[in-house]
Amino acid sequence: MEKLAQEHVDQKLAAYPEWSLIGDSMQRTFGFDDFVSAMAFVSRVADLAEEFQHHPDILIRYNKVTLTLSTHDAGGLTGKDFTLAGEIDALKKPKRRSAETS
Repeated sequence: MEKLAQEHVDQKLAAYPEWSLIGDSMQRTFGFDDFVSAMAFVSRVADLAEEFQHHPDILIRYNKVTLTLSTHDAGGLTGKDFTLAGEIDALKKPKRRSAETS
């Protein structure tokens, strides 16, 4: 997969407002109530990364998780990074409460 041109990166990044461009990578920090919740999120991200065969750099600081995406083989951002970012964002969206938990 080829690295996206900067104009394409800028266009695509507009759809991911919580992600920032850091050099040739995109990055987002997620906050959680506690360390256990942060680690549960990291575990779900790991499952996604395996499914997509695309692995983010992960920094964990107690209840904050910073993910950095880049396609190392391409030397920058590709469509794979934006696809994975969307899947990761979907993990963090609040789930609707079921009747059992109400």
